[in-house]
Amino acid sequence: MAEIIQRDGTWTFDGDTVRIVPGGKAHPVRQELGEIAVPLVAVAGVSFEPDRKGGRLRLRLRGGACPVLRAADGRLKDGADPYVLTVEKDRTGVAEYFVDEVRNALLIEQVPDTPVDRFLLPGPALPVSGGGGDGTASFDGETIRLTWNWKAEESKTAAGASTLPLSRIAAVRWLPSIGLENGYLRFEPVEGPVSAPPKYDPYALDLWGMSKKEHTAVLVAAAVLMRLPGPRAALDAPQASPALAKAAEPAAAPAGDHDALLRRLRELGELHRAGVLTDEEFSTAKQAVLRSM
Repeated sequence: MAEIIQRDGTWTFDGDTVRIVPGGKAHPVRQELGEIAVPLVAVAGVSFEPDRKGGRLRLRLRGGACPVLRAADGRLKDGADPYVLTVEKDRTGVAEYFVDEVRNALLIEQVPDTPVDRFLLPGPALPVSGGGGDGTASFDGETIRLTWNWKAEESKTAAGASTLPLSRIAAVRWLPSIGLENGYLRFEPVEGPVSAPPKYDPYALDLWGMSKKEHTAVLVAAAVLMRLPGPRAALDAPQASPALAKAAEPAAAPAGDHDALLRRLRELGELHRAGVLTDEEFSTAKQAVLRSM
């Protein structure tokens, strides 16, 4: 067991899962996202970046594994990134030990660092809400609701809150405010994108970057992204699961290596509890491992 406790949060690693708990004063995005259990199969690498004040512990996930990172598309600042931990100067040794433990596990389990073809983390819990600027977005798994505040343009407020069934949405895009440029959370309807700027678009929040809370709009984007129909949704079939394929592959766990097979079973249990594997996937993969034993 490796553990590092900081004001910014607590990270633990038990050999199978990196468990991340945000600190009491962490960025609103991390607070709203809450505790995250990252299965080892979703990890591409880990590093400690030292500086004068201590440094940063950074967990790098396989491309496409996390819906929040997918929705953010590289635009999350370190303070909002749930996979970055600020480390104080007197805890750098613990951080380096944590890195060694995770790296050793990745090497033993032979986890590839290549992108995956489906989400390996469950994403934000529902219902989820977030945003700021001229309104707030919420999503319950089936319907998106945009509620305007007094700062919104009349073209939005005149019709009242916008209610958008998921079936009417083709895409979702999030862009934070950068410098003097406003950001947005925009939902594109199936009939085609709206040409109006986000300020006047009834399918978009106009984000001004005046508070950290506005960044929570990325959590709404992530939750919607996970449930949009299309190629990614089709990847939920059992044969498309890299965790399932990895567990069922005979070469990955030789029949004589009972320790390795037991680790596989523990990993499958974590993925099942996290909602990454369906009941059917879990049963199929577990039977494959038991046959090897």
